[in-house]
Amino acid sequence: MQESFLRVVSSFSFIGEQFMELIYAALTLSEADKEITEENLQDIVDAAGLDVEDSEIAALVAALEDVDIEEAMETAVAGGAAPAPAADDSEEEAEEEEEEEEEEEDTSEDDAAEGLGNMF
Repeated sequence: MQESFLRVVSSFSFIGEQFMELIYAALTLSEADKEITEENLQDIVDAAGLDVEDSEIAALVAALEDVDIEEAMETAVAGGAAPAPAADDSEEEAEEEEEEEEEEEDTSEDDAAEGLGNMF
């Protein structure tokens, strides 16, 4: 069974700048149709002059062993962005009040413009 790429990524406890650099390197290898191996990742890390632990590279390679990155990327693109979390009631009420105030301002400006037009 293939694991979700996002599930693998979220399972790492050392998520940080170095981790993201490794993910980008893995995505680059996948896009270039190259196998994601410790050696290939290390070549990218060395070429970029990054400071990444060998154990982090080994952990990522092991975690991505059963992951089809291409399929995961297609699913992520096809699925679009995740829905935004629902706002709580107080935020919704504040937004509604703000919209009503804007509508009132627009109405009073229209009324004022109309009144000036009747003067001439």
